[in-house]
Amino acid sequence: MENTNRTEKSDETAEMQLYKFYAAAVIVIFILALPLNASVIHLFIFKLRFWKSNTNIFLFNLVLADILLLIWLPIKAYAFIQGSRKSDNDAVCKAMLFMLFLNRGASIAFLTVISIHRYFHVVHPGRKSVLKALKKSPQISVLIWVLLLPLTIPTMLKNFDSCDSLHKVNATLIKDVVDGIRETVIFTQILIPFVILVCCTVGIVNRLREKTVGDRTKLKRAVFLVTAVMVLFSFCFLPCTIARMVLLIIRVKNMPDIEHKAEVAFDGLMVLSYIDCLLDPLVYCFSSTKFKALYLSNYFPFLVKETPRVSST
Repeated sequence: MENTNRTEKSDETAEMQLYKFYAAAVIVIFILALPLNASVIHLFIFKLRFWKSNTNIFLFNLVLADILLLIWLPIKAYAFIQGSRKSDNDAVCKAMLFMLFLNRGASIAFLTVISIHRYFHVVHPGRKSVLKALKKSPQISVLIWVLLLPLTIPTMLKNFDSCDSLHKVNATLIKDVVDGIRETVIFTQILIPFVILVCCTVGIVNRLREKTVGDRTKLKRAVFLVTAVMVLFSFCFLPCTIARMVLLIIRVKNMPDIEHKAEVAFDGLMVLSYIDCLLDPLVYCFSSTKFKALYLSNYFPFLVKETPRVSST
């Protein structure tokens, strides 16, 4: 009995240390990402005048989604330091979950739209109707935010971040149906855009291989862009999605011995997903050489031999 108590106490101590590590990682992400995204949004508003470019409108919305998430990261870090998976304040917890899933949905949606936009421009430039529709970037951006609201609000109705879906405790038919619908929305929100990104990447790479003459620079930039988006998506969103799927399978099969360990792993991979706030600027650089040149000339002029003359339009 005494050995069992010592083992449990040791496990609790190890878990506490692990959550403190999660907290440290969240704090580092916040410290690095906040000034980075603030500098990016400053350039979009005061230098690039983002509203004059379709691609820049999508990119501006992407950085806006990142900032909305960053605001809540210190609260998440504080909860981890206390050894808790979520804030003790129910209202704060629900608001944080709302921003977390709103950021994730917005990031995935705008990354996907940016890739589709580049795909049709370089692979199917003759499809005027599609290109004309993609030029309505302000309307598309508003539509994305509006559609995300009904998908995100349900996260505030229960302890969603802890992934409590499909628990057998107090389970009812209605609860199982609601949980099933909720999880379906989450996985389709990740998997369908991922399939679209793969198709865009393959299409642009094949187009680059087929083009043996003429200017290939535009195509190469498009390949770099969709590759960067694929790497970001695979690194930040897929691991926590897989971990969530594994955790749900463990719940359905009723394996309490490993369920808690799966929850801890899921929390760690959720922290990994916050790194998209740091990696999104890679997308900005690959989307526009103008943005890259402007960013370096304004914030790191010592890295360029001559300050590039970049138009503000």
